Amino acid sequence: MSLVINTNIAASAAAHNLNISNSMLQKSLARLSSGSKITAPADDAGGLAVSMKMEAALRRTDAASNNVANAISFLQTQDGSLKTSGSILQRIAELKTLSTDVTKSVSDVANYNTEFAALQAELTNQATNTFNGVSLFGGGTLSVQTSEDGAQTLAITQSNLTTDVATITGAANLAAVSTAQVSTAITNVATSRAQNGADSSRLGFSAEMLAINRTNLEAANSRIVDVDVAAESTRLARNNILVQAGSAMLAQANTSSQAALRLLQN
Repeated sequence: MSLVINTNIAASAAAHNLNISNSMLQKSLARLSSGSKITAPADDAGGLAVSMKMEAALRRTDAASNNVANAISFLQTQDGSLKTSGSILQRIAELKTLSTDVTKSVSDVANYNTEFAALQAELTNQATNTFNGVSLFGGGTLSVQTSEDGAQTLAITQSNLTTDVATITGAANLAAVSTAQVSTAITNVATSRAQNGADSSRLGFSAEMLAINRTNLEAANSRIVDVDVAAESTRLARNNILVQAGSAMLAQANTSSQAALRLLQN
């Protein structure tokens, strides 16, 4: 190769290689500092698009999980009222039997009727209970979204407690209530609790499926965007050495033209 002054080809080549090595070093630094292997869209345009959709699905999955958890809380609150109503009905059944005791005076029966009236009022109150403003016992159904895309829903029952205990709350006194009617009311409440349990069980499985789906989505997204620290650290060390070597070689190439100066001095 000719010895020239105006054009330092070796220095140009060394500078070009140094720029490439420095660019790779900066990219390794960015990946390790951010924990992501996609620090710019150009790193993996397709992967970035897929990752964005997966992250959106993850957010929707979290929202659906919260909705299912709230629906379970709704059913738990509903069951609490049903359980209380069942206990009230059991006490009314006991009062009914006690009021038929031939040894009880008129005033004793009147006392039983006083308690019966109070229990009737409490049954009526239980039927009007709400959860965050939503009636626990509206007699209809509520649709709960159980998948992140909204394709799957589950209907939970708003038991009709008012109808279940209507023969009891509408009675004038204990004498107007038969043991059979109380037993029927207890059966109605028990049936409502059974429906509540079935809905709760199904929601529990839906919540478990959402948790599994979230884990799988998160793992798939991680494979796209998360940096392999061990592999990237190895590349960082390599790129760091290349930058240092390139810097040294560029300095060497910049001094190579001084050979021409020495020839001119002679």
